Amino acid sequence: MTWTWLPEFNATMNAASAVLVSTGYLFIRRGRVAAHRACMIAALSASTLFLAGYLTHHARIGSMPFRGTGAVRTVYFSILLTHTILAVVILPLVGITVVRAARGRFDAHARIARVTLPLWLYVSVTGVVVYWMLYQARFS
Repeated sequence: MTWTWLPEFNATMNAASAVLVSTGYLFIRRGRVAAHRACMIAALSASTLFLAGYLTHHARIGSMPFRGTGAVRTVYFSILLTHTILAVVILPLVGITVVRAARGRFDAHARIARVTLPLWLYVSVTGVVVYWMLYQARFS
């Protein structure tokens, strides 16, 4: 089996997660709790699928070297560094946020969600940017 489809799949899951987290936020701001819950569960599912795909890709294929040079190389590694650090930070934050909601501790859930949401969005969006810079953009 070839695994060449995984980077595109992973970027798609990151993009889906960003859209779902944003939509879930809009739903809760409008008081649509059930729609918010559905979006956030779907976002969590998309992020979990991303993580499984990412780990599989790196176990089977390894890392893709960045081919850009000059200033774009600095931009790429700056994005990658912040993305990687926040990807590690976001895992427990998402877990805590979900557990608080599941236990009905909505005040505590809302407090941590104010931190979790922008970080989750940043990680999801920069994941797509990293994919684009590695696999789609042509730097010469």
